[in-house]
Amino acid sequence: MKTAAIIPAILLLSACGGAATAPASSRPATVSTRPAPAYPGSATAPGSLIGRDARALTGLFGTPRLDMREGTARRIQFAGSACVLDLYLYPQSSGREPVVTHIDARLPDGRDTAADGCADALRRK
Repeated sequence: MKTAAIIPAILLLSACGGAATAPASSRPATVSTRPAPAYPGSATAPGSLIGRDARALTGLFGTPRLDMREGTARRIQFAGSACVLDLYLYPQSSGREPVVTHIDARLPDGRDTAADGCADALRRK
């Protein structure tokens, strides 16, 4: 009788265990799959930002609002009245300059927005 009561308790407790996740700094870089269409002919469409280094980004957008480094990873943020653009840079091989591998964009109120439209709005003219 006692064994029958213990088994459901063990199963319930085992369901509480979650999968361990690696810290952000050790996770592999990913390219954003946000379904935002690129503007034809746009020099700042997300696809054209992937693979660019920090120097190319400052050439397009000017001085970043935020430039953070963690190990070999780097996050550069550009912001304006229209939106905020976060670009995540990782080296593609040892000893190489980090390049953009992931892009996020949001409106000033925090809602997600299309990265290509945000990049065009922030692009230094």
